[in-house]
Amino acid sequence: MTAFGRRIYLDYNASAPLLPEVREALVVALDLVGNPSSVHFEGRSARAALSRARGQIAELVGSSPENVVFTSGASEAAATCLTPNWLTAGEDVVLPRLAVLDTDHPCIRDGGRFPAATLIRLPVTADGIVDPQALEDWAHLGPGLLAITLANSETGVIQPLGPIAEICRRFAIRLVIDAVQMAGRLSISHCLEHADAVILSAHKIGGPKGTGAFVLRSDGFRPAPLILGGAQEKRQRAGTEALPLIVGFGMAAELATVRAQRHEELAVLKSYLRARLATFDESLLVNQGELALPQTLSLHHPKLRAETVQIALDLEGIAVSAGSACSSGKIGASHVLTALHRAGVRIDPDAGAIRVSFGLETSERDIETFAAAYERIWRRSVTGGNPKAA
Repeated sequence: MTAFGRRIYLDYNASAPLLPEVREALVVALDLVGNPSSVHFEGRSARAALSRARGQIAELVGSSPENVVFTSGASEAAATCLTPNWLTAGEDVVLPRLAVLDTDHPCIRDGGRFPAATLIRLPVTADGIVDPQALEDWAHLGPGLLAITLANSETGVIQPLGPIAEICRRFAIRLVIDAVQMAGRLSISHCLEHADAVILSAHKIGGPKGTGAFVLRSDGFRPAPLILGGAQEKRQRAGTEALPLIVGFGMAAELATVRAQRHEELAVLKSYLRARLATFDESLLVNQGELALPQTLSLHHPKLRAETVQIALDLEGIAVSAGSACSSGKIGASHVLTALHRAGVRIDPDAGAIRVSFGLETSERDIETFAAAYERIWRRSVTGGNPKAA
């Protein structure tokens, strides 16, 4: 526990706390006994709840409800969308090549259902955005699919969607966007103006774990299904829908639209934290460039191993991550930091970085408590506890 008797949670990028309104909607949905595919009253009631959630998620991304396909989470959505085989107007379309970014989330970076020989990982610049020349060199070789993580889960860097989409249009490249980290922090209603599919996850926006979705620009161009067996989700994803989780997801999506409008509140806390950290070490922040999430910072020091700092902070009652949640239990350098190191950033990937990510529930006192704790750890490790050595 912290000095004021409670833990401080600064790991929203791993999973955001369940919002009270979401909890209430989820609990109510537990009493819906019908299967959404059944035609009796109970089934129709379940179907109505499912349709409402579909509409709430469509509203979040500026799409139509019929273009929302529910999955078990973002990883399944990525595995579905990252396929060479798509359907348009009843005809098969083969996309022979896939490009991803070297800093992408592993569910994107690993290439989904594309054969390894057809996958390329594009390098990023020192600011963490895709190298535009590398993208253009790949794109001009012919038809293919580009998949990008719009906002990086470790650094908060946001890819410049407009210029990327322009290259895709010029060379007839299809585009899939992982908007998991950006949803609820900034508006994502523009994404389908540029992309063929957008991937979402409920628990990143205050919804329940275990459900996600991909949203298509049009159901006239859709990926070949990953899970077969039934007619659910317009045959895009077989299996009875996880109705209570989806209802919670829908409520979280509705709230995310409103919460994204409060991004300036997050930016103020981020600015405060940046200034506070600069009082003892201006070199801690990992490059973010001009575009970044308003509530994410990555901190690195070659003399501070991220896992050690994470444990020390946990003992002080503060939860942060050492890298992305999908990778933090693995041994080895962060692929994101490694890619930035290759781009010329003065960083030691083996030392790792601490990711601080917060939300609208976070207070300035929470941020100050973290900064003070981090400074104590920094002084012990870097200066030997001697303030004059700082």
